[in-house]
Amino acid sequence: MINRKDAGNSGEDAALDYLKQHGLTLVTRNYRCRAGEIDLVMLQGGVLVLIEVRYRESAAFGGAAASVTWRKQKRIIIAARHLLAYRADLRRYPARFDVVAVEGTKIEWIRNAFTL
Repeated sequence: MINRKDAGNSGEDAALDYLKQHGLTLVTRNYRCRAGEIDLVMLQGGVLVLIEVRYRESAAFGGAAASVTWRKQKRIIIAARHLLAYRADLRRYPARFDVVAVEGTKIEWIRNAFTL
């Protein structure tokens, strides 16, 4: 039986492959600070894309996208501010927050899922 961490990692791998196929370039993965974590930091053209990946086996209980609560969004925003404070090279890009919901083998990419 696969544990939650391994399932989440495989969901994140699937999301990363999907986004690369759609032209995004990886900047960093699993950026962590005290306040939170950003699963994927990528570039799409001249836009910095900060991505939360949510994995669920099924859409039961609202599915993967519904699990990105206001509290989780706040933690991601704080982590993004931290990232930009330490990575001056990324400050020149406009940024957006996306969510990639992985449910089983289905991948849904939600652009501009939330804002500051």
